[in-house]
Amino acid sequence: MLDILSGGLFGSIFGGLFRLAPEVLKFFDKKNERAHELSMFTLQTDLEKMRGQFKMEEKYVDHGVAQLDAIQEAFKEQGKTAAASYKWVAAASALVRPGVTYILFGLYVATKVTAIFYALSQGAHWRDVLPAHWNADDFGMLNMILTFWFVGRSIEKYQK
Repeated sequence: MLDILSGGLFGSIFGGLFRLAPEVLKFFDKKNERAHELSMFTLQTDLEKMRGQFKMEEKYVDHGVAQLDAIQEAFKEQGKTAAASYKWVAAASALVRPGVTYILFGLYVATKVTAIFYALSQGAHWRDVLPAHWNADDFGMLNMILTFWFVGRSIEKYQK
């Protein structure tokens, strides 16, 4: 009788466990499925973020290209206008940029020379005055002007 009772009891317990096992497996499967869906959603949002960034960069590039095209068209129109006008108008137009450069550079040099002479007249020694009045910004300004007038012109000639 004990065998029958223990067999029935064990059978009920194991039967219940075996009926419960698929439900436990479904629970873990659902948990993994939810984690996978969350991972896929995260990857999709990251992909959409990257697409948005690329679209913004494309817009910036397109805008930059459009600006360069507009500048090129302006130069072409200026050249046509200068060619169609009188020679003195074309000459005056050609002297505008160099004239402005010479005037501004002259004012810059006059300001620097005046500051140096003022410091020297106040009793400062020239070894202290020159390094104080010629710094990295002044060197950058000189490099910018020289690059514009000499390197830029060489590139323009080489492109033609």
